[in-house]
Amino acid sequence: MKRIQHSEVRGRLVDAAAVVVLTYQIIAAALDPPGPAYGGPVALVWLAGAAAGLPLVLRRRWPAPVFAVVTTVAAIATATGVVGFGVIFLVWMPVAVAAYSAAAVTAWSPALLLLAAGLAAPAVTIPWLYLRTGVTPASAPQSEAPLWWQVETGIAVVVIALAWAAGRLVLWRRTLQTEEALRMARDAVADERLRIARELHDIVGHSLSLITVKATVANHLAEERPAETRAALQTIEKTSRSALTEIRRLLDVLRDDGEPAGLTPAPGAADLPELVERMRSAALQIDLDLDLAGGLPTAVGLTVYRIVQESLTNVVKHSGASRCRVAVRSHRGEVHIEVTDDGQGQAPSRRRRTGQGLIGMRERVSMYGGRLATGADPEGGFRVTAVIPYTPTEEDA
Repeated sequence: MKRIQHSEVRGRLVDAAAVVVLTYQIIAAALDPPGPAYGGPVALVWLAGAAAGLPLVLRRRWPAPVFAVVTTVAAIATATGVVGFGVIFLVWMPVAVAAYSAAAVTAWSPALLLLAAGLAAPAVTIPWLYLRTGVTPASAPQSEAPLWWQVETGIAVVVIALAWAAGRLVLWRRTLQTEEALRMARDAVADERLRIARELHDIVGHSLSLITVKATVANHLAEERPAETRAALQTIEKTSRSALTEIRRLLDVLRDDGEPAGLTPAPGAADLPELVERMRSAALQIDLDLDLAGGLPTAVGLTVYRIVQESLTNVVKHSGASRCRVAVRSHRGEVHIEVTDDGQGQAPSRRRRTGQGLIGMRERVSMYGGRLATGADPEGGFRVTAVIPYTPTEEDA
């Protein structure tokens, strides 16, 4: 905020200095022109110069009104002769500056009207002044500037037109920048929605699948095997609590009421033993081989956790496997993940229409430029392998 304020103050000071210089040039040109000098009161020259130049100080705040004022003043000063012959274009320089400012913030139709007015005023008043006074090159043979109304009118018209075109170009570039910023904002929102949807899918899909399996086990074994039933119910309790915690953490990110977000850390590779313990059952034995050389970045650790979680969820739901092996190893800036089972060897996407789990895993891996391979294992069962590159920490290097 302070930088913006300093920039605005600096811009206004530069504008004020430029306006003072331009106003002085307009007055000096009228008092000591190349051609015949103005014979009226000197105070009128000062008044005309100030009225033509000083309003430019307000051009950033009120561009269109300032343009109307300076154009009117320049037209009156030219028509009445309170200008310097040979350098009449100087009194029209404020009009060019105001035309630039107005064109840079005005819609097409008003901008075209401003341009028409800005070009018509000098095109009418300058020839009128020359015809009314009868000034010709012979009137001032020693003049440093040509005393032709065609030249003076052409200079004023070209300068105003170029300034207006520059203003439109600036507006066009600002519009492109605004559209690009909006597009980037929309893309960021879409990416965030995709990330949240992916997280919710992994959390809810995994938790509900595990709860369903364990509840089915508990229901069938409630009377015959009370110990296994109790273990299944404990798993359901832990899984539901974990899911609620993760969902609260995810939804805290979306809070916009000024309240601080929850401080519960996101799951990572270090939480894989607990995940595997929850997924184990009498019908499914899971072996975990975890070898992490140093720590993983938080985002990479979350990705590793979600990939293993989704893979184990698919094993429980679709494979009919009795044994599963999970291997996670990191070495020299890469983490290798492998999940294999001895089930039916059929991809979950063939059993479901959407296969969002595998799609989510591919998206997570592709964010880091990694590789994911899924398919039937030649020795039987199904295999998921992933390689995720990351920037190693000092401990891991």
